Amino acid sequence: MEKTQSRYARRYDREFKENAVALVESGKEVKEVARDLGVSHWSLKSWLKHSKAGKDQTQVGTLEGESSLERELRRLRQENDYLRWQRDILKKALGIVSVDVPGSALR
Repeated sequence: MEKTQSRYARRYDREFKENAVALVESGKEVKEVARDLGVSHWSLKSWLKHSKAGKDQTQVGTLEGESSLERELRRLRQENDYLRWQRDILKKALGIVSVDVPGSALR
């Protein structure tokens, strides 16, 4: 019998949710970001809804008195961190895969 979901809901911190929302707001698809981060697209849509409605300020991480340029700079820094994280994972994966391929001796 295959188990598709865990018994316990995962909890995500505020920064993680802010980064995920920022990636979607930067133009990426909801399903793509959800897949890359390993979260359900339902959760991500909920975070976006809270972000856009402004109901829960702790979810979106907007700071009082923050200008639009400061907000954009913060969003770009978060996206940059996320892209670095992805790059590092891909470098590690490439190293693992290239060792297992027969005939790919590095000389």
